[in-house]
Amino acid sequence: MKIIDRKKNIFKLSQGEYVAVENIESKYLQCPLITSIWVYGNSFESFLVAVVVPDRKALEDWAAEHNLTDDFKSLCQNLKARKYILDELNCVGQKQQLRGFELLKAVHLEPNPFDMERDLITPTFKLKRPQLLKYYKDRIDKLYSEAKEARV
Repeated sequence: MKIIDRKKNIFKLSQGEYVAVENIESKYLQCPLITSIWVYGNSFESFLVAVVVPDRKALEDWAAEHNLTDDFKSLCQNLKARKYILDELNCVGQKQQLRGFELLKAVHLEPNPFDMERDLITPTFKLKRPQLLKYYKDRIDKLYSEAKEARV
């Protein structure tokens, strides 16, 4: 018998696979382009999406290489930047031997770090998943609809 994660942090995707989300997040956090990540999935969908806080310097360096002069907040809205971060995260995920259903299909780049003022993390910097879902519900729904459109 092997303990993987807390019961409340494990969920089932629509195809029946169980996902231990903290394990996946710890592997994605090895990507140098991000400072924090919240991975989300539910039992009505077959894939995962995430809200990512990118590393400001890394994203601005990437923008300079690609002749983008946007500020950090508008860079986080940029589709090319989102695709770049998503591709890098999935590359890290493949190196960490994540399975196909554990790889992300869409990300939202959040310019503001998760903080206690918005009640998104605990004083020990652990993610408050129910509060994160409530706060980012509209973004999550949008990510799922975008990812489904891209597949068609």
